[in-house]
Amino acid sequence: MARPVPDPVRPGQESVWDYPRPPRVERVDKRVQIDFGGRRIVDTDDVVRVLETSHPPVYYLPIAAFGEALTRGEGASFCEFKGGARYFDVHGGGGAVAPRAAWNYPHPMPGYETLFDRVAVYAGPMDRVVLAGETVVPQPGGFYGGWVTADLAGPFKGVPGSMGW
Repeated sequence: MARPVPDPVRPGQESVWDYPRPPRVERVDKRVQIDFGGRRIVDTDDVVRVLETSHPPVYYLPIAAFGEALTRGEGASFCEFKGGARYFDVHGGGGAVAPRAAWNYPHPMPGYETLFDRVAVYAGPMDRVVLAGETVVPQPGGFYGGWVTADLAGPFKGVPGSMGW
């Protein structure tokens, strides 16, 4: 499938089509807050993001920032760049549980060591995910975990017909 035409980039935006492949990891100076089950489960400014062509950034937060909100979930997956991923169930207030709503790379491949002891969260199952004061929108599709914000130009992988991008 041919690469789609990137959306126009407005002032203050970056295009996901300018992101590299293989992905790049970078530290960002932004605060992340996650609410689930009516309770704030994360509030941290210790944030890194992974940038990959056609994807909104995936944000990784310290496991320790989640306190008791994570338990080991079922299953695993593999990324050709980052390595083997394990999943976590996310626990919120009122007994809320989102199975396999977070993941990490316990033994990241070379170049991705920064992700050790960090967790990414699917925004969709959470009550609210806030990045630098903006409520994020989950990346389209059921597999990818990027967070869409107003400072991004797409189109984003995960929309119907994007499997071959």
